[in-house]
Amino acid sequence: MASSTQNRAGDAIDDLRRTAHDVKQSAEAELMALREKVELLMSERVTPAVVNVAGQAEAAARQAVDGVRATSDRVAAEVRAQPLTSLAIAAGLGFLAAVLLRR
Repeated sequence: MASSTQNRAGDAIDDLRRTAHDVKQSAEAELMALREKVELLMSERVTPAVVNVAGQAEAAARQAVDGVRATSDRVAAEVRAQPLTSLAIAAGLGFLAAVLLRR
């Protein structure tokens, strides 16, 4: 009788081990499938979106740099064309800034 009980306990432990092994394999398979889905999503959606946004940001930065350069060139040309007027404007702005900063 003790031997029979031990056999049943051993069988139960073996069944438990097989079930745990099956659950582990199932979880690993589901994890692998999920990993594949995430990688596919990254390659199909996220990466192109990031590349697109980066391209737009680069274009905007280039446009801003071009705008600043153009404005700088125009101001430099005006200063060269009218140096006394430019000096008077700079002096007036400096005076105005000094008055405002004293308050």
